[in-house]
Amino acid sequence: MKGSCPSSLKIFRFVLLTRMLFAGHVSSTVTEDDIKCLKGIKNSLNDPDGKLSNWSFNNNSAGFLCNLVGVACWMEREDRLLSLQLRDMKLSGQLPQSLQYCQSLKTLDLSANRLSGTVPAQICSWLPYLVTLDLSSNDLSGSIPSELSNCAYLNNLVLSNNRLSGSIPEQLSGLLRLKRFSVANNDLKGAIPLSFENNSKVDFAGNSGLCGRPLGKCGSLSRKSLEIIIAAGVCGAVFSILSGFGYFWCCGRKTKCYPQAR
Repeated sequence: MKGSCPSSLKIFRFVLLTRMLFAGHVSSTVTEDDIKCLKGIKNSLNDPDGKLSNWSFNNNSAGFLCNLVGVACWMEREDRLLSLQLRDMKLSGQLPQSLQYCQSLKTLDLSANRLSGTVPAQICSWLPYLVTLDLSSNDLSGSIPSELSNCAYLNNLVLSNNRLSGSIPEQLSGLLRLKRFSVANNDLKGAIPLSFENNSKVDFAGNSGLCGRPLGKCGSLSRKSLEIIIAAGVCGAVFSILSGFGYFWCCGRKTKCYPQAR
């Protein structure tokens, strides 16, 4: 029994050392990936006002990433990215593929910039823990990827004020944690999925082809369309009446001027 204590102590020390080494390796890998992510973002986006000019990666001190503009970390001394908020910086270009290395992100806000191209279908596999995705007020086009339904933790999905087209994917109904969903002022069409029928009209306004609650019923004419049809009908009726009077007036004059022979 006495000989077993040193042996147990050695095993404990070995396990503890192994865990420390593994934790250090994981932390180093996470930091390297986050650096790769941010470097890719800086290099791939046009930054006319130099908003990202302080993004320097020569510093090796703990937590240096957390001091970069628009970057927030899980803990002050830990280079593990929590959110990336680069709102209203006049950034242009397409959504960077290097985002795939920021897998710990919970918030991505690139709103009010000049981003173009499409919303990547892989964005949820890149950022599986996203809670907030705000890409509003850019110049994004193409369809809304149905793969956004794979972002199981999404609470906020804001895609308003872009040039997105096509329909709203039915698969987004599977986002059970979604509290805010806005696609206003795009070029969307088709029926709004029933799961959004209790949302505000404001979140779907500015899409002339959309129908269904909370907007008007699909298949029914909008008030503007009815006004146009009524106005066209009134104008047509007035024109027909005037044409008829004109015809009879002309015929009456011809009869007077050229009486029929007896």
